[in-house]
Amino acid sequence: MGSLIFHLLLLTVGTKSQSATSSSSSGTSLANGAAPSATAQNATLTSSPPAVSTSFGFSVEGMAYSYQAKFPLIEATDYWDFRVGPVEVAAVNTTVAPTPVPSNELVPPPPLYYSPFPSGAQNPIMLKNESWSFPPDFWWGVASAAYQVEGAVKDEGRGPSIYDVLTHRVVGYTVANQTGDVADNQYYLYKQDIARIAALGTKAYSFSISWSRVMPFGRGQVNEEALAHYEDLIDTCIAYGVEPVVTLYHWDLPLYLQDTYGKSILPIEIKHESKEPIGGWLSEDIVPDFVEYARVVFSRYGSKVSKWFTVNEPIVFCTIPPKQQPYVCGQSVLLAHSQAYHLGKSMMPNAMISFKNNGGYKIPLTNSSADAEAVQRAWDFNEGWFAGPVFLGGDYPSTLKQYVSSFLRPLTDQEKATINGTGDIFAHDAYTSQFYFAPDGGIDSCISNSSNPLFPSCANTSYTYAANSGGWNIGPAADPGAPWLHKATDWVPAFLHYIQDTWKPAGGISVSEFGFAEPFEELKTILGDIRSDLARTAYYHDYMSAILIAMSEGVKVVGTLAWRCVVHTTRLSISRRLISNSIFDNLEWADGYTVKFGVSFIDLILTQFWY
Repeated sequence: MGSLIFHLLLLTVGTKSQSATSSSSSGTSLANGAAPSATAQNATLTSSPPAVSTSFGFSVEGMAYSYQAKFPLIEATDYWDFRVGPVEVAAVNTTVAPTPVPSNELVPPPPLYYSPFPSGAQNPIMLKNESWSFPPDFWWGVASAAYQVEGAVKDEGRGPSIYDVLTHRVVGYTVANQTGDVADNQYYLYKQDIARIAALGTKAYSFSISWSRVMPFGRGQVNEEALAHYEDLIDTCIAYGVEPVVTLYHWDLPLYLQDTYGKSILPIEIKHESKEPIGGWLSEDIVPDFVEYARVVFSRYGSKVSKWFTVNEPIVFCTIPPKQQPYVCGQSVLLAHSQAYHLGKSMMPNAMISFKNNGGYKIPLTNSSADAEAVQRAWDFNEGWFAGPVFLGGDYPSTLKQYVSSFLRPLTDQEKATINGTGDIFAHDAYTSQFYFAPDGGIDSCISNSSNPLFPSCANTSYTYAANSGGWNIGPAADPGAPWLHKATDWVPAFLHYIQDTWKPAGGISVSEFGFAEPFEELKTILGDIRSDLARTAYYHDYMSAILIAMSEGVKVVGTLAWRCVVHTTRLSISRRLISNSIFDNLEWADGYTVKFGVSFIDLILTQFWY
């Protein structure tokens, strides 16, 4: 598809304008620091665009790896115009200096605090358990992701990602066709955001770096303006006493890599299940691109950042139809993660490096052996898909391996050795819990029928107890826009025990995302009502209490990161002003800005903030 794109570019780009010939004006520079020649800059695209190449090498566990890639000598703006089209621009497009957080904003709500006047309110309190406390080195913080919060999608040399095309060109991909063009505008408001995070006493801020901002085409060219931006973000965190925690990849794959390694993302191709790969992570050719990107980022920030996640929730971003392709994608991710891990440890020996897994606790609906088997298969085809290779020897769980062996090349012994042990902690995005049970007709019947909608895991799910147990929900439901999420905090201790007992992470467990979408918050129009997020408050309180229970029982939990930290846009009827909601709300992928996870509130027009 890459050659087709270049052919089409001949019809749309032609000779570059003078404004596009300077690398400084576009915000990009070549990886080796050299500017392209005037001849190359002004060349008319007649067959394929002029190209330059980059290369490097390293070794892992005695095995040598080399990287060499070509990238097109065209401006990122040309690629934007051809593949995405016009984008929305925020009113604020320069970095905003932080303002002090007023002391009255830091007053907790009732029942945590009652002012001296008026008096008379009463609230039963829980007696403090002196044995329950988080150790001094426990890190708790808030989290965000680049595409969901940054905005400024076309500014300062950023190249398009797959989500820029999906949200712009696939009608109905998000609610009301909302995009991340402006999002929370954190690219320019990050100093304000970090000041507010620090004012809460939060110890860590976890954010992701946009791959296509650092490398507009995902390979080759390195954008110095992007590196300088993230360096200032990291420095701002450190200046406020907030530890930066960095994720290299949170779903926003550079569009050029998607186009290079398979089919282009266009509406007609999103709507059917083709047996052909659709690019990106479905090609192992992407592995060295990711490792080179990791090298650039590690080199720049390794002396300032000690906690790293390579990829976020591969179970989610590898969910690509048809049913075999997720595991092709997953194998590329395992290879990329493991190589980036070893490279990172060679450059930053004392750094914590892992990846972020995800999923809920899996509870058998009944005490039948069939439901117990369904639960085990659910673990194997979800968390075990990546946790097994990383923590238990480098290969897949037996049930999963049996399925993929018919179409996926086996991992070599060298690859298994390279993958094994590449998680310094078990980082898990653990929002909720769910019941699992055997499908109608039984598990064996499902396994033998690939058209069964539950194939290949062959485990059915429910959020309600069995009828003879009352049929109640596992816990209160979140916003209808997040039907997968229920407050099941009473199952958190068992969940954490299972992770520790099954995968035995030497460095402990981090709950790397957890949070709750306040029900119907999108419909609220009164500021006081929006700030009183009772369901979310109860969720966080009870979740942290459950972690303390698990820790008192011997589970090693080293940190937590609440989702969401950073700001999203919604419409409020305080004169229908453009409002953001979170530390903070954001673009919740296909749900757009309708589902609220954030714990702070901002009026983007007046630049006013509330907790």
